[in-house]
Amino acid sequence: MNTKFKSNNNVVYSCKYHIVWCPKYRRKVLVGDVELRLKELIVSICAERQVEIIEMEIMPDHVHLLVEVDPQYGVHKLVKAIKGHTSRILRQEFKHLTTKLPTLWTNSYFVATVGGASLSVIKQYIESQKTSQRR
Repeated sequence: MNTKFKSNNNVVYSCKYHIVWCPKYRRKVLVGDVELRLKELIVSICAERQVEIIEMEIMPDHVHLLVEVDPQYGVHKLVKAIKGHTSRILRQEFKHLTTKLPTLWTNSYFVATVGGASLSVIKQYIESQKTSQRR
């Protein structure tokens, strides 16, 4: 596989991460307009931070994100920014998210580095999430 490298002023890098996180109590609240708005917000947050979204899938009770992140920015800062911003906006715009949940997201998340040959496998896995849920 031909790896594309990115660079900032100081670093040439290829840092891809598979990130997964869930709503509090694993509630199935990421559906309909909430799902659509969440996707918009994630795209905008990533664009502001020059983070490339390789793949994204919103499931009713969790989010899959495959991204390339500048190592000087860091994956933890990205997750914190996404979860913080989306929680605030979604809870303002969708009042039902404030009545059933003390916070929108759990404090935890899963992250794994992805490289080379497995990148296509991870991307395919994320893409397949929606169709496997419908069966």
